[in-house]
Parts: sequence; structure tokens; C-alpha cells
Amino acid sequence: MVMHIGEALVGEGNEVAHIDLLIGEKDGPVGVAFANALADQKMGHSNLLAVLEPNLAVKPSTVLITKVTIKGAKQAVQMFGPAQAAVARAVADSVEEGVIPKDQCERLCIVCGVFIHWEAEDDHKIYRFNYEATKLAIARAMKDEPSAEEMLAKKAEAQHPFYSGEPEQG
Repeated sequence: MVMHIGEALVGEGNEVAHIDLLIGEKDGPVGVAFANALADQKMGHSNLLAVLEPNLAVKPSTVLITKVTIKGAKQAVQMFGPAQAAVARAVADSVEEGVIPKDQCERLCIVCGVFIHWEAEDDHKIYRFNYEATKLAIARAMKDEPSAEEMLAKKAEAQHPFYSGEPEQG
């Protein structure tokens, strides 16, 4: 395994979760991205390890990266609280369920892009939606889903949730 890519959108409203993630070997391009995410912190983009609790990081090692600029303490606490807990639990459950092979946990790492809306209010929804989206993104990544065939079969009917205009034909 060099790199697998997963994506999932779950939920609604300001608590909607959109996860983009990479799973791959520590000594490959995902490992480089993982190291860069931890080593190159920027204001408003504080990347953090997924932990079940302090001093109990998940395996495969997982870094959460922010997909939007964190604009205040409330949003930061949501990232370091319910979002981090959700991603960590989803990774651990994916290993427990065999979606991620346990014997590969030390070889692999995950880079997980997390979206926290600046007007999100409900921490329980943030947790639930991010947990579900992370589990789905991991499962899709490990199966290389969607396939090119599925993507092509569904592209004509596909409707983007944040763009309601007519798709350009090409």
C-alpha cells in the first residue's frame, strides 16, 4: 500500500462533517505529509494527533489537519474536543473491526482533513457526524472506492450539495 484516499460528507447544518483523508505507509508520501503536518504549524491551522485520551494515541498514527482557518477559542475547542475524539474513535474502531489490518498499524499513518464550521454549536452532532464521516472515509479508502466505473456511471446524475448550477457538459 502506497496511498489510499477517502472522502465522506455526513450530517447537516453548521455541524456537517466533511472528511478528506490519506492512508499510507510511514516511509511513503503519506508519511511525508504526516510529518509535514505536525512540523509545519501555522496560525489558525493547528494540526493535532488523534488521541482517545491524553497519552493514548491511536494506531495507525493519525494527524488531524484543519480544512478551514480556526477563528477563535470556541472553534479550536471543537477541533481539539469532539472532532479529535470522533476521529480517534473512528480510527480505533476501524482497526478493531478489521477495516484497517491490525498487523499494519505500525507501518501506516493517516492524514485526516477535518472541517469545523465557524458557526457550529452542537458538540454532540460535531462528534457524531465526524465519527460517521471518518469511518466511512476510512472504509472507502481501504477499498479504493469509488471505482472509476462507479464514478463514471453516476456522474451524469451527481448533484453537488454546495453548488446547484447546471454542470458543464464536456
